[in-house]
Amino acid sequence: MYVVGNILGKKHQTMAYPAAVNCSGAARRILLLPTTTTRPATRSFPGRLSAVTSRPITTLPSTPRTKSKSTPKTQPPTTPPPQPLQTRRTYHSTTHPPPPSPFTQAETTLLTTALTSHIPTHGFTLPSLTLAARDLSLLDISPSFLGPSPVARLIHFHLYTTRTTLPSLASQHSDLLSGLSVSEKFELLTWLRLKQNEPIIQHWQQALAVMAQPFQVPVAVRELAMLADEIYYLAGDKSVDPSWYTKRAALSGIYAAAELFMTTDKSEGFQETRRFLRRRLQEAEELGGAVRSVGEWVGFTASAGVNLLRSKGVRI
Repeated sequence: MYVVGNILGKKHQTMAYPAAVNCSGAARRILLLPTTTTRPATRSFPGRLSAVTSRPITTLPSTPRTKSKSTPKTQPPTTPPPQPLQTRRTYHSTTHPPPPSPFTQAETTLLTTALTSHIPTHGFTLPSLTLAARDLSLLDISPSFLGPSPVARLIHFHLYTTRTTLPSLASQHSDLLSGLSVSEKFELLTWLRLKQNEPIIQHWQQALAVMAQPFQVPVAVRELAMLADEIYYLAGDKSVDPSWYTKRAALSGIYAAAELFMTTDKSEGFQETRRFLRRRLQEAEELGGAVRSVGEWVGFTASAGVNLLRSKGVRI
């Protein structure tokens, strides 16, 4: 095979030819015949046969290009701006609404009926709730919507209502509170709260036993802490130092002890309970005064010792 190259000035093009040799005597002629020729691109028509493949040539109909419709951009869903939590607060304020009640309207109606009509007779029991449901023309199984422990829910309702009604009770005794000191005010307010247990005091030990269960302890402790904070707030305490916590913790312990003492008090008008409360509050005040005195003494002694060492040349 011979390869003939032809340089046309622009590009180097090559074409291959087969060598056909026809020998006649001594002469040899070399015929250079092109093996393939480049055919111009022909247009194919439907129904005709291809000269190379002998197959019918079909052309796919050209689909006109359509402009894709631009889908309108969807705006992301706009969420409304968060509303300020005006119903939640962890502090006392006269310019904010009180926090929402943990009880619905239906629960409040049923629990109020049981608390005022049947607990003094049947105690903090499920029959009290069943009788209250009958008074409201409800089914006997209606207390089941209170949760897994309807009796604990009833006790919680008593603790909640007595705490939230304490400000109105204090306003009724405003003439007595006006001329008292802060310590005397929270003594009177604590006594007023204890007196709210008087109609159901014979069943209160049963209620304390229910609230001492592990699942009910957080509820009882939270209500006790909020009660102590409510009493100090109504008494006019404005402390902003660490005694804010110690005062409320001390009052919580004193109130719990006085409440337990009241369940066994047989004196007229629970006067023994009031004397017990007064003694505990006085002891706490004396202990607080002693702690403050010790703190002041330690601070004075430490300051004097530092000044003495500085006078001796010690760099402190």
